[in-house]
This record gives sequence, C-alpha cells and structure tokens, in this order.
Amino acid sequence: MRRMLRKYLPDHESIRNNRWLRPFESWLLHPRLWHLNRHSAAGAVAVGMFCGLIPGPLQMIGAAISALILRVNLPLALVVTLYTNPFTIVPLYLVAYQLGRLLIGDSGGFVAPPAFSVGAFTGWAEAMQVWMLAVAKPLAVGLIALASSLSALGFVVTSAAWRLYLIRAWRRRRS
Repeated sequence: MRRMLRKYLPDHESIRNNRWLRPFESWLLHPRLWHLNRHSAAGAVAVGMFCGLIPGPLQMIGAAISALILRVNLPLALVVTLYTNPFTIVPLYLVAYQLGRLLIGDSGGFVAPPAFSVGAFTGWAEAMQVWMLAVAKPLAVGLIALASSLSALGFVVTSAAWRLYLIRAWRRRRS
C-alpha cells in the first residue's frame, strides 16, 4: 500500500521546485508529515475528522495547517476531510444543530427557515437574518461538540485497527 501511495504523493524535489510551496519548504519537508505509521495515521484521521466539519472550502486549509502544527500525516488528513460532501453535509449539520440544542438546553423545537418570497424579498431577507442568528449558537456549539467527538472516535478506531493489524501480522509471522 505504501508503494501505491508513493506514486501519487509529491517527492521532496517537486516541493522544492514549486514556486508556491517554496516559502513553506522547511515546514512541508518535515519527515513526520509524509511517513505513515500508527501515530501519524491516527492523528491525521483525528485532524481530518475535526476539520471536515469546518464550513465551506476551508476544510482542507484547516486540515493542512493542523497537520503541519501537529506533525501528523498531511495527505491522510486532507483525504479524511472528504467524509463531508454534498450528500452528507446536511445530515451532519442537522445532527450538530440538534446536539447543540441539547447541550445548551434549548427545549424549543426545530426552527424552520422562512419561506422564500420574490414579492417580499426584503422582508424575507430580514426574516432569514433573524433565523440565522437564532440557529447560530446551537449550531456552533453542536459543530464543535460533534467535530470533537468524531475526532476522538476516529483516533481511537484508527489506533485500534492499526494495532489489530500489527497483532495479526505478528502472529502470522510467528506461525
């Protein structure tokens, strides 16, 4: 598997020769960012799971910066953020919203967004702002809680799966 991954990953020379990456060469060429072992993989999965819930296109940037700071596998952290996509983002945000409501003690029901009206666009825009402010606090609290939970779960599951793989490989070699 490592040989297959090396085919797709950039080598040190391509990073050195890329004019956009050259200013970050000392950070990007750190060996722990590119080696795949139990600790870097589990950390990368945790980083990717946490940063996957960052809104919009900032997921990959957040994962890259976090991987650089924490010195975990950079490519794996970037790939793991892809668990959020157009099919999964709405259910994940609904779960985060409900979790946030639970955590802050909001006993009100789900607040539906205002219906769009072309004729009363300014009224709709104002109602939409009020709705977004009402949803913001539970959603923010829920996103942080869900991202933290998914991150911890990803770390534990990756560490356990890697450990099981190593135990089985060790037993096969012994027998």
